[in-house]
Amino acid sequence: MKTLLPTSTAGSLPKPSWLAEPEKIWSPWALAGDELIQAKQDALLVSLQEQVRAGVDIVSDGEQTRQHFVTTFIEHLDGVDFEQRKTVRIRNRYDASVPSVVGSVSRQKPVFVDDAKFLRQHTDQPIKWALPGPMTMIDTLYDGHYKSREKLAWEFAKILNQEARELEAAGVDIIQFDEPAFNVFFDDVNDWGIATLERAIEGLKCETAVHICYGYGIKANNDWKKTLGSEWRQYEQAFPKLQQSKIDIVSLECQNSHVPMDLIELIRGKKVMVGAIDVATNDIETPEAVADTLRKALQFVDADKLYPSTNCGMAPLSRQVARGKLAALSAGAEIVRQELTR
Repeated sequence: MKTLLPTSTAGSLPKPSWLAEPEKIWSPWALAGDELIQAKQDALLVSLQEQVRAGVDIVSDGEQTRQHFVTTFIEHLDGVDFEQRKTVRIRNRYDASVPSVVGSVSRQKPVFVDDAKFLRQHTDQPIKWALPGPMTMIDTLYDGHYKSREKLAWEFAKILNQEARELEAAGVDIIQFDEPAFNVFFDDVNDWGIATLERAIEGLKCETAVHICYGYGIKANNDWKKTLGSEWRQYEQAFPKLQQSKIDIVSLECQNSHVPMDLIELIRGKKVMVGAIDVATNDIETPEAVADTLRKALQFVDADKLYPSTNCGMAPLSRQVARGKLAALSAGAEIVRQELTR
């Protein structure tokens, strides 16, 4: 990116009510068939326009074509049965009914590539596309086939790499892998989690990112955060090995969190997406509050490697609140940009 402090969103943006029930993260589609396809594309264009109007530099589809950031990818794969559901504990935080792995997993056709091509046709700005990471994928399933989290993660890594290569060919500039599980399963992250992530990015020439957050602003996640104490040091567990990895960008949650900013020093040399927008509140940040978060981060990351962003996705928020937060993100980044170029 030639733009100093290029802004982006970490993930989802709110869906319009004519596509799905608003302010929910797993809302059923309101339409079906060809009408749903058209509605998803319409919503994608609306989401794109709202990002552009807010001044976001690196745009995305706002995840308008996805019901859920993990399972929408999984439901297109062979070897997973969505009718045979089990209740599992998600990231040691809450119970959810999830599909079962019943055979060897594989990908017969692209999942998001047509959507990425559609987005590319409608903007000249850099595009970032999010995929679920291998570890977060296995944490959102019941595995009755491989019976090994690591084996299944390696299989998903190969599948993700197939999808990522085609997304790159479709014109995507940054491919982001969402790994909130990296803030929970620390031993697995260092034993094989980062290795499977590197398998997922193998051969890519576009930039790659890993998004590690504390989750959407839903009650289960907010309640969990209250148990983490005055300092959230989970990033400390994975950062040393991530610093040595081939991932280009690390995305983390900083606004209204208890993450010690000096932890960023552990990934010195990487580009850092600094979450400067809290997605767990309807309060809209002031540009100055955003700027203050970015100034603190600049103590530990060079200006040409800092990407202001949101903490996580904003699907549970109203469109009005999300618009305000995106505008604050851009305005706050511009304040610091001006300070750096005086």
